Amino acid sequence: MQNLALSPRTDADLTRINREFYESLWGRSRLVDPSRFNTWPLVRELAAAALRRVEVAPGLRPRLPLDGTCFVDLSRSALDVLHAHGAMTMRGVIGALPCADASFDLICALDILEHVVDDGTALRELQRVAAPGARLLVSVPLHPEAWTGFDEFVGHYRRYEPIEITERLAAHGWRVERSAVYGMQPSSPRLLALGQWYLTHHRERAMWWYNRVFMPWGLHFQKSLQWRPGLDDTADVDEILLLCGRA
Repeated sequence: MQNLALSPRTDADLTRINREFYESLWGRSRLVDPSRFNTWPLVRELAAAALRRVEVAPGLRPRLPLDGTCFVDLSRSALDVLHAHGAMTMRGVIGALPCADASFDLICALDILEHVVDDGTALRELQRVAAPGARLLVSVPLHPEAWTGFDEFVGHYRRYEPIEITERLAAHGWRVERSAVYGMQPSSPRLLALGQWYLTHHRERAMWWYNRVFMPWGLHFQKSLQWRPGLDDTADVDEILLLCGRA
């Protein structure tokens, strides 16, 4: 295990790694309906109350409703599938959203801030497209000391200290209202390493197992999520889901 706060890679390195990894991943994956994720009970009411919604970098794992949400992603493969299922789509990245100022009431950006070197620009863009009274759903991995080779493999640049993410959000006009434990530390580093090896050396076979076995199995055994006020105890929490309001 590495004990890194930040990856030494540049923004250009990460853009290339993320584009290659996720374009390949989504080109071989199936769309999973948002209602099948454990985030759905938490976001359904929020989405129903927000007429203008955007989800950034959903790939083929969107969490907001397909109907009425604008999806922004770098992957053409993902956008083509989302569009074929009736969703509104735009190609772009979180650091330069192709959207007008103050144009959304609900903004969703899960598993994305950790992939960019300049998260300040990304947070400014999320602030820019937010209408007065907008809400923000964001998730990030926690604890730099929990860094593993898998973070490198999937194109992460950082893991956040809990106080760090709340301060960065506050600096860009967001107040954490509620949080939910989104993931725990993996119990088997060997299993992660094996999956990484197969994705690198036997991608077709790995994706067959991912789509037909591991993804359905994971959806079936998801644990329910519960909102709690603010950002509470995060010991041993691998990833956190945050609901933010305009400060």
